[in-house]
Amino acid sequence: MFRKILIANRGEIACRVIRTARRMGVATVAVYSDADRQALHVAMADEAIRIGPAEAAKSYLDIPAIIAAAKASGAEAVHPGYGFLSENPDFVEAVEAAGLVFIGPSANAIRAMGLKDAAKALMEKAGVPVVPGYHGERQEADFLAGEAAAIGYPVLIKARAGGGGKGMRRVERPADFTAALESARREAESAFGDGRVLVEKYMAKPRHIEVQVFGDGHGNVVHLFERDCSLQRRHQKVIEEAPAPGMTTEMRAVMGAAAVRAAAAIGYSGAGTVEFIADVSKGLRQDRFYFMEMNTRLQVEHPVTEAITGLDLVEWQLRVAAGEPLPKRQEDLVIDGWAFEARLYAENPARDFLPATGRLTVFDLPGEARIDSGVRAGDIITPYYDPMIAKVITHGRDRKEALARLEAALAACRVGGLTTNAGFLARLCRLPAFAAGDVDTGLIGRAGEGLLADPDASEEVFTLAALSALGFLDAPADPDPWGHVRGFRLWGNAAQTVFLDHGGAEHALRVTALGKDRFRIDHDGMATDIRVQSADGRAVQAEFDGHLLPATIHREGADIAVFFAGHGHAFAVTQEAGHQGEAAAGGDRLLAPMPGLVRIVSVAPGARVARGDALVTMEAMKMELVLAAPRDGVVAAVPVAAGDQVAEGALLLALEPEEAA
Repeated sequence: MFRKILIANRGEIACRVIRTARRMGVATVAVYSDADRQALHVAMADEAIRIGPAEAAKSYLDIPAIIAAAKASGAEAVHPGYGFLSENPDFVEAVEAAGLVFIGPSANAIRAMGLKDAAKALMEKAGVPVVPGYHGERQEADFLAGEAAAIGYPVLIKARAGGGGKGMRRVERPADFTAALESARREAESAFGDGRVLVEKYMAKPRHIEVQVFGDGHGNVVHLFERDCSLQRRHQKVIEEAPAPGMTTEMRAVMGAAAVRAAAAIGYSGAGTVEFIADVSKGLRQDRFYFMEMNTRLQVEHPVTEAITGLDLVEWQLRVAAGEPLPKRQEDLVIDGWAFEARLYAENPARDFLPATGRLTVFDLPGEARIDSGVRAGDIITPYYDPMIAKVITHGRDRKEALARLEAALAACRVGGLTTNAGFLARLCRLPAFAAGDVDTGLIGRAGEGLLADPDASEEVFTLAALSALGFLDAPADPDPWGHVRGFRLWGNAAQTVFLDHGGAEHALRVTALGKDRFRIDHDGMATDIRVQSADGRAVQAEFDGHLLPATIHREGADIAVFFAGHGHAFAVTQEAGHQGEAAAGGDRLLAPMPGLVRIVSVAPGARVARGDALVTMEAMKMELVLAAPRDGVVAAVPVAAGDQVAEGALLLALEPEEAA
């Protein structure tokens, strides 16, 4: 076994490889770009070497820099992870030319499967079924249009190189073929530097089923059963599961044997995935599945295979690369239970899955599930790399149990600071068709817009955010029993106004203390009563209308995240000039929104001001509030001065009547 390996990757997969290597007593070397200097994989590895600036092309895709790092560290082998250089045959050859071992297949095997048309021709010779279509070299538009007509519409135009849905177009009728072909070619050329395409029959109800294969250097190849990856958006996987729903023992044997033939045809060694597309318009049948492509690396979704087999596929990779035979034979492999994996992304499903960037102010994921991640609370999600922040993996005795555990785990995710798809994933788990195992690649598209947008924040959520902003949910720091009486005032009910930004809209909430731990919040013409049974600054038990409900609150500076009823909601205490003042102003007057200290008075009587100008700065509840002019005008009076302590509702400044101004 190797003494030391270098991991030519970052994030979640680098951390995943490090964990297995550590368990096996193998030292690890991480590489990092300037954007990843403080990253988790860097902290976990035994040593780390900088390879370049943030841009992937100048760091994680820089073959000479990675080879130099491996040689300088004394590593004996290189694990490519997935993505970046993992399926680049030139990288394999550079690793081997440097006297190192590549933990993966040979360069020839990668090349054999790198182009879809050549791979399909090879598979036909090996007796593996392929999708009906044209996979040849001719690329004239008229010729391809003729092939499409012979295949029969609808057809699918696909780039012969690359993946991820780029260079792929569905064409319903002959009149649309030429425009779709030109569009697919442009996208493929831009993404892969290769504008050549193939044309295939489009399937009305396709399922994406892939088979995990493993080969060694001794001529052995096995399959580790199948995964269903049909739940996709924009041709990218969202939730994967193993085994595939509806798969019979007989069909599993046929599909597994086809995958083994595919791997054996190229003398495959290491972990790989043979991807099939199945036409399930008439059910899952042995005569209706076809080879799509082979991924010559470890897959993102490999944990579901590990869950149902009890194996560590990274350990298998290391052992095979070190020259050992496969740890098990085909007859030794069995399926135990069911597993799901959900990909948690920093993205906004309601905005066409637009990637999100920013700092993870909150990152608490459920301990009951397996979490594969490469980030921590406080880390920055940058625009330079894939925005996946974690994989949530659950296992159960059967599909129903595993799916229930996944839904519960997603509901328990606490991620704040940026937008994620956690709510979208939880709603997917509740789709009746998915729960029943009736899946295909078009399921998400048919589910409609209601699947994409998170629910609006309820009044209960606004109430909790307002109480947090005012400090009423903090853990009592004073041992004096009077310190536990939140909002208490001797001569009447205490009332304060707090201003919160939510989703770009500003909200004014008036909070009135009704007694010990009891409050009324007036917001947008509605009044909500709440009794805080317990609160420690994060975990809250609150009673609304006789219902005792739990919530989790995370407060950092002006940012507040409220996790309630399985959803997260982001707020910010408004402090910018113009926001507080406009909300607190009444006509020509600027009023104190709460009791506090006047810190700055920026104008004097007679001064001409414009709407939004900063006029008075107060300090209250350890927050600085900038109060602004409610309109254009002339200052008539300023009855306060810096250093004054004022009551809520006190007059801070008055403008001349508009007629006089």
